[in-house]
Amino acid sequence: MLLSLHVKNFAIIDEVEVYFKDHLNILTGETGAGKSILIDSINVALGGKVTKDIIRKNCEYALVELVFVTNRPEVLKLLEENDLPTEDGQILISRKIMTNGRSICKLNGENVTAQLLKDIATLLLDIHGQHEHQSLLYKHKHLEMIDRFAKEEAAVHKEKVQELYHSYQKLKEEYDNAEIDEDKRLRELSFLEYEMNEIEEAKLVMDEDISLQAEYKKLSNANLINENLSGAYKQTSDSSDSAADLVSRAVKFLSKISEYDLQLNGFLTQLIDIEGLLNDFNRDVSEYLSDSGDGLEGFIEVENRLNLINHLKSKYGNSIGEIFNYYKNLDSKKKKYEAYDEYLQDLRQKIDVTEQKLRKECEILSSIRRKTSSQLAEKMKAALIDLNFLDVNFEIEIKQLNNYTVNGLDEAEFMISTNPGEPIRPLAKIASGGELSRIMLAIKSVMAKKDDIQTLIFDEIDVGISGRTAQKVSEKLGLLAGEHQILCITHLPQIAAMADTHFIIEKNTDGISTNTNIRQLDETEVVQELARILGGAKITDNVLTNALEMKELANHTKKYR
Repeated sequence: MLLSLHVKNFAIIDEVEVYFKDHLNILTGETGAGKSILIDSINVALGGKVTKDIIRKNCEYALVELVFVTNRPEVLKLLEENDLPTEDGQILISRKIMTNGRSICKLNGENVTAQLLKDIATLLLDIHGQHEHQSLLYKHKHLEMIDRFAKEEAAVHKEKVQELYHSYQKLKEEYDNAEIDEDKRLRELSFLEYEMNEIEEAKLVMDEDISLQAEYKKLSNANLINENLSGAYKQTSDSSDSAADLVSRAVKFLSKISEYDLQLNGFLTQLIDIEGLLNDFNRDVSEYLSDSGDGLEGFIEVENRLNLINHLKSKYGNSIGEIFNYYKNLDSKKKKYEAYDEYLQDLRQKIDVTEQKLRKECEILSSIRRKTSSQLAEKMKAALIDLNFLDVNFEIEIKQLNNYTVNGLDEAEFMISTNPGEPIRPLAKIASGGELSRIMLAIKSVMAKKDDIQTLIFDEIDVGISGRTAQKVSEKLGLLAGEHQILCITHLPQIAAMADTHFIIEKNTDGISTNTNIRQLDETEVVQELARILGGAKITDNVLTNALEMKELANHTKKYR
């Protein structure tokens, strides 16, 4: 469940912190007070989109923090898979949005991606926004709801269908692209052989271009190398006052006196070592100079080899390794074109086998969906009756498509009749805005018994309803709150009266800036807030009496949940 929400510098909110409770948390307030901004902040904290005006004016950042507590295995597994710490099932989610558009997402103190926040959000809570009921107008959403109701029974086969569908489509695409006439096949084969011969004749060796580049660098600077190396050789050996000659003389001087002092003997040893190193150096340099020659022939050979390799790189890959991989692909294509009929036959067989597996999984999934849709329709009808659809008829129609999709062969559509004598018709064609809101609440209530999601958020579920229908909606929310934590923004007194915990959202201004606050109401304040919603601008004693009676009736109703 959601324990707390902390919001700072968000839209018209300076800073608020609210602690939510179990069961039904109701949020009310005047229009424009900022009720939906709180829901928006929760969406943002859980990886939702960020708009430019989200940061409060003259502030450098906006911050939203959520604290959850959960024991759901799926949540704990997701945390473990991402090496995220958790203690006693408590989860701290924070998102800081900067003025440059960047944001920092953290989960239990560790930096995470916005996508991970979205993934964990789907396991922690379900948010029903002001316009979400409009999704009921789209048939593909109906199939999603059926699969969600079926849970693991459908999920396993749906995953197999999706995997087989992608394999099937890939094989079909390969087959469609592979069909060519005989002349084109021979041309392709000839071109493949040309490219393979070009690579074979080069007789490439792995990484030889690296050693050739080093050799090319050396040979292209041969004159400079010889000039400076000869100069060094002359200074160390090839003159009467060279370093080698001078060191040799110094050795002779020290040899005459070394026996008189042990320290002098050490000097002599060091100098003899230096003499030896100089002799070795001069010998090696002499051999290098004698072997180098003019280097022109070797330079041309290296340059030509590098040109050849670079030419092949420009055609077949950026490295010799990539050229080798390209050659392997050529060889594979060549074998395919040489035995083209066998290749097509094998590909066709793979398509047939994959399609058979796909159709089998689709049929299993369809069977599960038909069984599930029957159960869902029955529960939906009962839930709709509870929401004051007294003569409702609700069915789910599942049709089989002529072609495979990533979701199988099924298309589902919710069908409804809300009045006696009316034929059952597609939901999208007959439901009004208020009816859609109630239908969505019915779906949420039915799904909630299947889902393990503890927290449900409803942002103005009361759109387009009033009177007895509003009372029925409030009772349904009260029952649902017996099993789930619910946060609900409402304008209706019938729903607000059902609150287990009631918060008011208020907007204050000093003429310069505006700020939104939220606080929990005590019992007396709850009745006064209900009276405000009931009576509008003027609250009379009769209105207060009605508000008190409404709260007492709601408390009585909740005893039976």
